[in-house]
Amino acid sequence: MINQYIQEKQNEINPLIKDECQSLNLPERLKQPLIYAVEAGGKRLRPILMMASFEAFQPKSTDKIIHPALALEMIHTYSLIHDDLPAMDDDDFRRGRYTIHKAYDDATAILIGDGLLTYAFQVVSRSNQLEAEEKIYVLQQLSQASGLEGMIAGQFLDLQSENQNLQEEELNNIHQLKTGQLIRVAIKIGAYLGGATPPQIEALDEFGRYLGLVFQIQDDILDVKGNKDDIGKPVGSDEEKNKSTYPKVLGLNQTNEIKKHYMQQAKKKYDDARINQPRLLELLQIFGERTS
Repeated sequence: MINQYIQEKQNEINPLIKDECQSLNLPERLKQPLIYAVEAGGKRLRPILMMASFEAFQPKSTDKIIHPALALEMIHTYSLIHDDLPAMDDDDFRRGRYTIHKAYDDATAILIGDGLLTYAFQVVSRSNQLEAEEKIYVLQQLSQASGLEGMIAGQFLDLQSENQNLQEEELNNIHQLKTGQLIRVAIKIGAYLGGATPPQIEALDEFGRYLGLVFQIQDDILDVKGNKDDIGKPVGSDEEKNKSTYPKVLGLNQTNEIKKHYMQQAKKKYDDARINQPRLLELLQIFGERTS
């Protein structure tokens, strides 16, 4: 059931995000790598999380959540493009294809990333489905999650952690910022736009915090024992760069135990929200058991 749900949402998101980019008045040599970036695959899990959170409160119509969901995926795509750059993680492959800087060049990758980030806010601000107050909330949440106090700080700390021996708490801090912020904000925005009460938003925000940790821990596990064809990039790249990861700090067995603990904590926060949205729990399992 959850795989069918994910596929349905992907089929909804993919043509919309491509259409948004195709509609832009751009030089063809700029539009081509932009389309390459948004067509590069990916599971679209963050916008799907946002939509599932929204549907916990508004199951009949998802029109209001579409533009924030597209904006979130644009921000996520920008972050991957920049994360792969030579000055960052220097990866040649993403989702089984050449990264933007390898398929084109560094300057193009930087500009496409910058463009997707800023266009995301344009998509929200001009939405005809959101009230002015809702737009302000969404823009504030997205900019905070992706900005200096969120994803940027996380990326900086992650780069600084190379060749360092970090503790579990330090790892958690890095990944709550770098990876977790966009996952948390997906759930939080979905709940807010759906009409959740403040206590429900708070509980689901905590659910998102644990979900972000689960996602990153599984990411680290896959870098140790994943399959290159499944994850779309070489296995062992973190070890090659001497990054601090959960398996490196805790060992693989303890890492799996910590992941299970965070999944249990996420389930408790879901229960605290007093909602009936099994999709969120199924997505928690997907995050914790994915192979790609």
